[in-house]
Formats: sequence, C-alpha cells, structure tokens
Amino acid sequence: MKNPARALASAVSGRWTKWVVLALWVMVFAVASPLAGKLTEVQTNDNSAWLPGSAEATKVLDQMRPFQPQNTAAAIVVYERKSGLTDADMAKAAADARAFAGYSNISGPVQGPIKSTQDGATLQAMQTVVPITAGNGGYAAIGKTVDELRAAAQAGLPDGLSVYIAGPGGNAADQAKAFKGLDSTLLYTTLVVVIAILLLTYRSPVLWLLPVISAAGALIASQAVIYLFAKHAGLTVNAQSSAMLTVLVFGAGTDYALLLSARYREELCRHQDRHVAMAHALRRAGPAIIASAATVAAAMLCMMVAEMNPTSGLGPVNAIGIGVGLVSMLTLLPALLVVFGRWIFWPVRPAFGATDPASQRLWARVGKAVAKRPRPVWIGTAIVLGGLAFTIFGMKADGLTMAESFVDKPDSVVGAEVLAAHFPAGGGSPVVVIGNAGAVDQIRSAVTATDGIAEVSQPQVKDGLAFMTATLRDAPDSAAAEATVLRVRSAVHAISQADAHVGGQTAVTHDIREATARDNWRIIPLVLTVVLIILILLLRAIVAPLLLVATVVLSFGTALGVSSFAFQHLFGWAGEDTSLPLFVFVFLVALGIDYNIFLMTRVREESMVLGTRRGAVAGLSATGGVITSAGLVLAGTFAALGTLPMVAFAEIGLAIAFGVILDTFIVRSVLVTALNLDFGRHIWWPSALSKKLDVKEVEPDRH
Repeated sequence: MKNPARALASAVSGRWTKWVVLALWVMVFAVASPLAGKLTEVQTNDNSAWLPGSAEATKVLDQMRPFQPQNTAAAIVVYERKSGLTDADMAKAAADARAFAGYSNISGPVQGPIKSTQDGATLQAMQTVVPITAGNGGYAAIGKTVDELRAAAQAGLPDGLSVYIAGPGGNAADQAKAFKGLDSTLLYTTLVVVIAILLLTYRSPVLWLLPVISAAGALIASQAVIYLFAKHAGLTVNAQSSAMLTVLVFGAGTDYALLLSARYREELCRHQDRHVAMAHALRRAGPAIIASAATVAAAMLCMMVAEMNPTSGLGPVNAIGIGVGLVSMLTLLPALLVVFGRWIFWPVRPAFGATDPASQRLWARVGKAVAKRPRPVWIGTAIVLGGLAFTIFGMKADGLTMAESFVDKPDSVVGAEVLAAHFPAGGGSPVVVIGNAGAVDQIRSAVTATDGIAEVSQPQVKDGLAFMTATLRDAPDSAAAEATVLRVRSAVHAISQADAHVGGQTAVTHDIREATARDNWRIIPLVLTVVLIILILLLRAIVAPLLLVATVVLSFGTALGVSSFAFQHLFGWAGEDTSLPLFVFVFLVALGIDYNIFLMTRVREESMVLGTRRGAVAGLSATGGVITSAGLVLAGTFAALGTLPMVAFAEIGLAIAFGVILDTFIVRSVLVTALNLDFGRHIWWPSALSKKLDVKEVEPDRH
C-alpha cells in the first residue's frame, strides 16, 4: 500500500497534478475574497466583548439594559478659559448642549453645561455630559459621533476658549482613531518587512514573490473561514484578534516557506528532475512543518479556556490562520516552485550535482566551535540568560491607565486632566450599582456611607431592579478609585436579599486584572503540557523534549524581563498591560518550539546516520541559516505591531520580536546545540537512537 505522505507529496509536485493544485487555489481565492472582505462586519467590539464573561462588571452590563441602551458611553465636552469664562463662552456652551440633544444616537438627556464648583471666585471651566449609544458598532460608532460633537463645539468658538472631549466617549473616539485603518496599515507594514527580509535571505529579485503570494492567499482564505465561523457558529472576533491573525499568518507562513524552499534547494542539487526534488523536499521537511503548525495551533487553542473574552476568542482565530497557512505552504507554494523551475532562484541557481556548501556555512563553524567545549557553553549561556531573566521582577503588568494607554497624548487625555483640575475626578466614569428593588434604600445608604464616594444619584426602579450611579472622589483609573469600588462591593454584598452588583469602568478594570491573573495560571501550565506531549511524540524521546521546554521557558523569562526593563526605562512607558505576560508566553513558547522542531527533526535525521554529536553539528549547519532567516521574518512581522499608537499593542509586538531574535540566534543555535553535544545519544532516551554510539570527531558533511 502506498504511503499517504509520499502520495500527497507526489501529487502536489506532479507533472500535471501541480496544475490541478493551482486551479483549486484560484477557485479558493475567487470564493474566499468576497467573504474575507466581510470580516469586519462580524467583529464584536462592544463593551461586553472585551470583558471576562463571569465577572461582576459584566453582569452589571447585562442588568443595565432596562435602564439605558446597551453599550452607552458618556462623552464629556469640557470648556476652559484660565482667565475666567465670559458670557459669550457660557452662551456657546448652552447652544452646543441644545444642539447635541438632537443627534440621532444620543441615548438620554444631555446634562449641562455644568459649572465647576472648585474654581472659587473666577469660574474657569464647564462640562456637558452627552450619553452616546454605540449599538453593535463598538468604539468606531462612538468615535464617529464624537467627531461630530467636536466639529460642532469648535465651530464659532470664542477666541481664547479651549474645548476638549473626555470621558469614556472621548477615550473610545481616540481609540477608534488609533485603530483606524489598522488592518490595512498592519498588512502593508508586514508586507514591507517580509519582502525586505526575503530579498536579503534569498538574494533573488523574484523568488520572494512566491512565499508572499502563498501567505497572502492563506490570509484571505483564513479570513473567509473565520468570517463563516463568526457568522454561523458564534466565534468571537474583534480588532485585536484580526490584527494578530495578519501578523501570525504572514510570520509563521513565511517561516514554513523558508524551511521548505531551503530543503527544495538542497534536493535540486541531488536530483535532476525538479518534480522529484520537490517530492523529496516535502517528504523530508513536511513532517517538521506539520508538527510545528500543529504545536502552534494546539497552543493557541489552549487559550479557549480563558475567562477573558478577547483571549478565548483569539485562540481559535489564530489556530484557523495557522491551519490554513500550513495547507497553503504545503500545496500552493510547492506547486508554484515546481512550475517556475530552477530559474526562480536566479542569480544563484542550484545546479544538479553541486556540492552542498554546509561545511563552509557560518552555522557549521558555530557548531564546530560549540563542539569543542559544549558543557561550559550551555552552562554559561543559561547563567547569562537566567541573570537577565531576573529583570522580570521589575515588571509592572498591573494594567495601564487611559492616559498611559496611548503612545502620544490625545485630546481625551488632555481633557481628563482639565476635568480633574476643575471637577470631582470620578465624574465622567461613575460607579454603577444594581440590586433588588426591595432593598433600594439599604443599597443607597450603604453606597453613600462608603469612603471615597462623593455623591449618589437618585435610584431608578424597573422590572424589580434598582439602578443608581455613584461619583468617585478619585480619578476612575487610579488605585484609590479601585479600592473604593471594592469597598462598595463589600458593603452592598453584605445586605441580605439585595443581590446587588457593582460595575462601571473602574470595576471593569479591576475585574479584567483579576481574570487575567487567573487565565495566566490556567493557560500557561496547559500550554507547556501540550507542547511537551507533542515533542515527546515527535522526537520519540523524553529527555530532549524536557530540555527543549526548559530552554523555551528560560527564553520567555529573559525576553519578558528585558523587554519590560526597556519599556519602562528606555521608552518611558509607565508599565505593562495585564495581557502582556500571557500573550508573550503563548506566542514565544509556540513559535520557539517551532524552531526547536525545525532543528531537532533535522538533528534526529542526521543522528541516525552520523551519531548524535556529529548529527547535532550537521543539523545546525543545515538549518541554522533558514532558522535565522525565519526568525528575522517573524520578529519583523511582530515588530510591525510597534508602529501602532497603542502602548499595549506596541509592547506585545516588540516583546515577541525580541524574544524571537533571542530564540533564533542564541537559544536555538547555541544553547540547544551545546546541550545536544554534551548529552550526546542520551538526549534521545528511551528511544533506540539513544543506544547508537557517538563519534567524537565532528565531520558534519555526510554528502
């Protein structure tokens, strides 16, 4: 019976079947392109989509529906004249408030203009609160209305009067502006990075086109599949997961393309017929690529157990992207390479019978150098990396305030500073309390008596529930405000039969931090377990997988610690987003294992002929160049996230980019190779390969 893998490799690279493969992909593009263009239509960017599903703040959002439209955000229009407001200023603010009330998506009465009570004898500021309903449009819909409010407020503005739009609505508008054109900007930036690195790697003016075409096809097809799942199966997709999808498909897909094309080049030197060469390349490199993709996809799917909706939705979205990217790189790319023939490698075409230059390569020399004293090399490398990893204790991944979330200083942040100078700091983001109507008086009394609460609104009662808001004395994104919310929760939870819940923006921030911490402890061990099992099955050993997982964890700690130090002391950012450790861990472990698999499957292949020590150097010399190139591509694509004006995205992208560079140049090529050389055949225990005696002499070129 014919081997299925051999049959598939022959079919993809066959003399006439390659045309069938290309025809099928043309049909896929024709069907997928319209569906991929609709992906933004099914994105869920409303408030509840970004919250932990079981959190108290999420329950409050659900219970608020009878009292105010879902996904409402207050835009606070702030007027300020430091020398004192004039009659013309007050008339302008009053006229604006009347105009704002006529806007179509205003969800309630416009409040104001409200004069500052903290200015003393000279009134310097006023505010108008405009409640905006976003519906299912999320921050993008709010941003459009805020732009209209800003245009109206600035029209006919008296000289010397400043106007800002702050509060949750203003913040949402600035976020919408930051994410405007996110997909296209990120795609073009990623394309530029990938093309530049492929040009340097291949040193060919045309070869880079084929991996880019294959990756672009994979992205379009995966977006179409995700759209269908989101439309008909309830898959959660948002702006964050969509952005990560673009980066991951291009980064990981190009990695697989580099590995396959490098092996294809080797086989072209051994086989005159390019179809036969591709069939051999697929049979040799295919298992490693499949195992790598399976590992990344499995690690992503582990994120589905998260409480945080953005995290749980990110996992399957990226797993689909990896799966479709794998299919593209093992079908479309091989067919294209075979169709174009050897000339696609021009100007350095691999000639049949050419000598494999592995022994002259940089990584062959690195392997020989490490082989002289492998134990001091891996111990010294581990000590240095471990020392750098201690910088992780200076990390401040307890969340970013709204002012700290932007790389620059947008209008809403300036407006918040003006509000804090003239009004109670928590006025724009009240605490929301909902409980049983029968206990309304007790609930209101408990909230009013809580330290840190400035005032409490009159309750509204509907459908057996009582709704009220409370103004914080402190800025809503401060630690003091969060402590106040916890005191309010303790007070109302203690009321018998009240069944009261406390929400609002400050409560949301607290619940996100708590859920993220629980997700870390739940997902990180799960990912490590899944990765370890896959490595054991792939390498048919126990010692090697344990060592490889240990190197990946060490690499993660070093990358996160050094990145955190750089963010705070070089970039001047206040701290890290709560999601940073988990995202960096999942991506670095999954992608770091990718390079482990690329290297170790080749080392195992060489070890079966040469013995482990010689096989380690042979494997490094054969894969070191392609792993380095793949690492540069992947690091470049994630670094593209650093171009976004949001600190959280920039931190995730830059930390992963640094971790990938560290992984490819140091951990994979030096540390793992030194471990292979020191442990020798014992690294394959308990497989039969652990019994094959090593040869001390290092002669990596067996061809």
